[in-house]
Amino acid sequence: MKYQDLYSKSINEPGEFWRNQADNLAWYEKPSTILGKDEYEYPQWFKDGKLNVSYLCIDKHIEDGFGEQNAIIYDSPVTNTKQFITFNQLHQEVARLAGGLHNLGLEKGDTCVIYMPMIPQALYAMLACARLGVIHSVVFGGFAPHELAIRIDDCKPKAIITASNGIEIERIIPYKPFVDEAIVEAMHKPEHVVVYDRSLGVDIPNKPYDVNYTELVSKSEPIAPVAVESNHPLYILYTSGTTGKPKGIIRDSGGYATALKFSMKHVYGVEEGDVYWAASDVGWVVGHSYIVYGPLLNRNTTVLFEGKPIKTPDASTFWRVISEHQVKVMFTAPTAIRAIKKEDPEGHHIKRYDLSCLKYQFLAGERCDVATLSWTEQHLNVPVIDHWWQTESGWPMLANMAGVELMDVKPGSASFPVCGYDIQVLSEEGKEVASDVEGYVAVKLPMPPGCLLNLWGNPERFKSGYLNKFPGYYFSGDGGYKDEDGYVFITGRVDDIINVAGHRLSTAEMEEVVASHPSVAECAVFGVHCDLKGQKPLGLVVLKSGTKISEETITKGIIKDVRREIGAVASLKDVLVVNRLPKTRSGKILRKLLRNISDDLKYNIPSTIDDVNIISEIETVYKKHQIGIHKSEISI
Repeated sequence: MKYQDLYSKSINEPGEFWRNQADNLAWYEKPSTILGKDEYEYPQWFKDGKLNVSYLCIDKHIEDGFGEQNAIIYDSPVTNTKQFITFNQLHQEVARLAGGLHNLGLEKGDTCVIYMPMIPQALYAMLACARLGVIHSVVFGGFAPHELAIRIDDCKPKAIITASNGIEIERIIPYKPFVDEAIVEAMHKPEHVVVYDRSLGVDIPNKPYDVNYTELVSKSEPIAPVAVESNHPLYILYTSGTTGKPKGIIRDSGGYATALKFSMKHVYGVEEGDVYWAASDVGWVVGHSYIVYGPLLNRNTTVLFEGKPIKTPDASTFWRVISEHQVKVMFTAPTAIRAIKKEDPEGHHIKRYDLSCLKYQFLAGERCDVATLSWTEQHLNVPVIDHWWQTESGWPMLANMAGVELMDVKPGSASFPVCGYDIQVLSEEGKEVASDVEGYVAVKLPMPPGCLLNLWGNPERFKSGYLNKFPGYYFSGDGGYKDEDGYVFITGRVDDIINVAGHRLSTAEMEEVVASHPSVAECAVFGVHCDLKGQKPLGLVVLKSGTKISEETITKGIIKDVRREIGAVASLKDVLVVNRLPKTRSGKILRKLLRNISDDLKYNIPSTIDDVNIISEIETVYKKHQIGIHKSEISI
């Protein structure tokens, strides 16, 4: 079937379309109600169906005779470890860990935070929670204890599962001490902290709430999957919010499993048994959907990679993994490709490996610039597909659907809407705009299966943040436009969320930390262009009168504060002192204007500005510190 035919059917007959896709799963009780609505008129899929995602990812394949197929290939250049884990072995690890968690009192409906590096035990923990109907919330290991504490207080876990440490190239990340710090800060106190000791000689502080992971598993009996309702939350995944408080995206079980199974074949073009690699982290939505659940649902071998695109040991590591493990489809962020390109501009490392196994290279997580797309196409000599989606959607919204019909690529565009997504570009008044006119990117309801169910403990924020701006639509928070051929171009966030190497970060949250510095009178933090990471944060601060501390000491202190409170992932490394900030007469700081000046973009000085002379002052400061579109952040 051609793309347009399949897509039209998904929009015009959504119930029938997704009923057929749901039939590809082994339900305990097949749903009779395919599409319903909740009290906000928001779609609910397969409400009366029952299933278990852990069963679908593991037990089903064993029952079908594929127990000895590799489920996971763990490749860790930072520890010089390679491990091949079959579905039979995965079953043993997950079922026994689930038994251990059950013995600790965890049961269907409880929550559990997972704070782990990229090791197999992170996947075991996620799948063990799913097996019990326990709602997991994976927190990215790059977040500092303060951020972890916020998430603990929001989802109130009965237990936390963590590891002794992570490894960042040559640096040890103290996961367990971070957890202990977070528990001290948090108001909610989990009953248990299950600790996996990586046996790397790291000292692990022992607390009364600690449970040894290895001992727990060894003493436990395997436990069978628990049947859950289709709308039972599989997980909570926190994403940055414009208020500075993270939003807990709730993902359902049945709709998500249906969408992921569909996407593996129709978007990514992989069949059962293929090797698939998403080079991301389990702490992000890509890790949930395409390291863990999507590949395992589709009986693919998933690559779990603990390393970096460069320096582990060099810029050849991606190509080595693809060749060695016979990866058919690979997915990474443009930032990773840019880092490799910087180290190996001529692609010499690529020529060292036989990459004939690779069929498609997917890119997502941030807007892919034309130079990166062209370089990747030239050196890999396979279709390179930029696609767009969000934590909220859980799976692609725009893509060149490789498993249906490969369309021509237009650099800068993530191509066409994926089946189920009626994507429109709207004016401020909620009317569809003409071709090549930029507006708000929104999805006409109903959203397809797999998208966010709600926000954890905050349905009003869900409603106000996503549904109220354009009634009858889901508002993505991004701006963009369609060209005359229907290709969609995403131009970026319309709020204060920036995208740093695929990580969505709130500048409002950073501003809170910067503003709390005792020497800062006012400040602005906003995203500016970065050749490597897509965007990076830039902070401008006005100091209090009479400040006697040096500017260098203040800016270094601010950078340290942000790293401590939010984590290294915040990547705030540029803080500039200015005499004043441009504002409207009503006092609103003109952040978009500041961003456009830094990025060498055309800008108009608004008539509402309080003093036009301030613009030349800002330009002088930028020039002095070499802030501009050609000045990139080169560390990774």
